[in-house]
Amino acid sequence: MTSQFLQFDRTGNPAEVLQLQERKLTPPEGHEVRVRMRYAPVNPADLNFMEGTYGRAAHPPCTPGHEGCGEVEAVGDKVTSLEKGDVVMPLVGTGCWTQHLTAPEHHFAKLPPQIDQVQASMLRINPVTAWALLKYYTELPKGAWVAQNAANSGVGRAFIQLAKHLGLRTINFVRRAELVDELKTLGADVVLLDSDEGVAEAKKIVGHEPVMLATNAVGGDSAIHLMDLLSPEGILVTYGAMSRRSLKVPNKFLIFKNLQLHGLWITKWFEKATTAELYQVLDPLVRMIETNDLVTAIDEIVPLAEYQRAIKRAQEGARGGKVILDLA
Repeated sequence: MTSQFLQFDRTGNPAEVLQLQERKLTPPEGHEVRVRMRYAPVNPADLNFMEGTYGRAAHPPCTPGHEGCGEVEAVGDKVTSLEKGDVVMPLVGTGCWTQHLTAPEHHFAKLPPQIDQVQASMLRINPVTAWALLKYYTELPKGAWVAQNAANSGVGRAFIQLAKHLGLRTINFVRRAELVDELKTLGADVVLLDSDEGVAEAKKIVGHEPVMLATNAVGGDSAIHLMDLLSPEGILVTYGAMSRRSLKVPNKFLIFKNLQLHGLWITKWFEKATTAELYQVLDPLVRMIETNDLVTAIDEIVPLAEYQRAIKRAQEGARGGKVILDLA
């Protein structure tokens, strides 16, 4: 029995270095589980990994794909936590762009059998990042204001939905005015252009109410806008650098506002999280997916054989959501 997978032998432009390969499958042994992968999104982290610009260096030949979803097809004779037919989410970090994935059983999280597998394939990175941003840095009372830039990103959209679920109010900065109504429909309370004028308007809206948490995925002037909006003792968490501009902190924000600056890389969180901690995060997110309270927008589902089209589409701007590889 053979299986197809995507692989790159050198770093570079993903559309040029990625190749479709085939290999012979072997039965899982011991604690190994073989999963028939169904869907996997194309994330910015996947593109950066192939380009050689990701936080963790690639050592080609590599199979990309930081997240996905599939069903257990076969198990080794010592496996106790999973059985054939279980729906699972890989926790391997990379390697999900394959029709079959074999790994030790503890590298998979079991999901409800009825879950939407396309939505589940996008659960591991963006929703978990948004959850960590909202839950791990400060305790916020219901009705509290939280702010973010890159509100139209995958994490940003999850942040809006989770904040609403937790009873928080969101101030969302975007670069394009046409996103305002769309994000408000998603549950955003305030959507403003990421500009000096937008910050001034946000200050008018919140009045004397504090803004104690802001999340930054852009850097540069956009991060300064968030620091300007934050209240004294507020917290800025940086989890991305879309502008590729460094985070520069004006002295006044440290001296007079005593802002706290943190960084989040969800890959490191997964490496350190215990099984109990993992399911404390996954369980409420899974329930939200099942009730359609957490929905990730999809631009297009592309067959594995057309992977080059999927990559090129993922590299384009102004998409309507995630590009998904159909690995069937």
